[in-house]
Amino acid sequence: MERTLGRVLVIVPTYNERENLPLITGRVRAALPDVDLLVADDNSPDGTGKIADEQAEHDPHIHVLHRPGKQGLGAAYIAGFQWGLERGYDVLVEMDADGSHQPEELPKLLDAVARGADLAIGSRWVPGGKVVNWPARRELLSRGANTYTRIMLGMRVRDATAGFRAYRAATLEKIGVADVQSQGYCFQVDLTLRTVRHGLRIAEVPITFMERTVGASKMSRDVILEAYWRITLWGITGLPSRFRRKR
Repeated sequence: MERTLGRVLVIVPTYNERENLPLITGRVRAALPDVDLLVADDNSPDGTGKIADEQAEHDPHIHVLHRPGKQGLGAAYIAGFQWGLERGYDVLVEMDADGSHQPEELPKLLDAVARGADLAIGSRWVPGGKVVNWPARRELLSRGANTYTRIMLGMRVRDATAGFRAYRAATLEKIGVADVQSQGYCFQVDLTLRTVRHGLRIAEVPITFMERTVGASKMSRDVILEAYWRITLWGITGLPSRFRRKR
């Protein structure tokens, strides 16, 4: 893998994931023994950061980034991206700590990057993709959000809110991740839109999304509202350029 893709870093943001973290790091290391893993912990009160430190002491492929407190998913990923870019990684992966993203499917994302994708998205809503043990309300919310995103932003991406994805380092540098202010689902849409507007290639890879079995979801009303108003704003401000391209 290193011969074709270079160095790969899997970034796993954590906040109160002490039960899930050992499981997910073990699965990543088993699925892809040569990749490195960065745990970006937001000073979890349950001691997740300490567990990550203990793992890093015994495994040179595991690293820990301690952050001062809970600042949101987007901020955690941006910090992780910057950490990886400063250390010369060639591909940077986003993956949840709760087991909803299966590490065993990570090779499919990396294969898509190896075939030329600038961004590979693990998609629930393309043929072959699916969700398991998700309440009907959550599935309706996700499908509705992605449909709204496609309409408002004029993108063909089926799962722009997906959080299992692999970026080339050059992609992150081109789209300017340091300037991103959005969080939650909106963060994923933001980076997808930036990738599209820079004319870069996106590949959607079908995955099976598993609802977490341990711990609590970080989804909140504020996350949903932020996504709605930001996507609406981006859609309105982008209308003039979309009309010009159609002429």
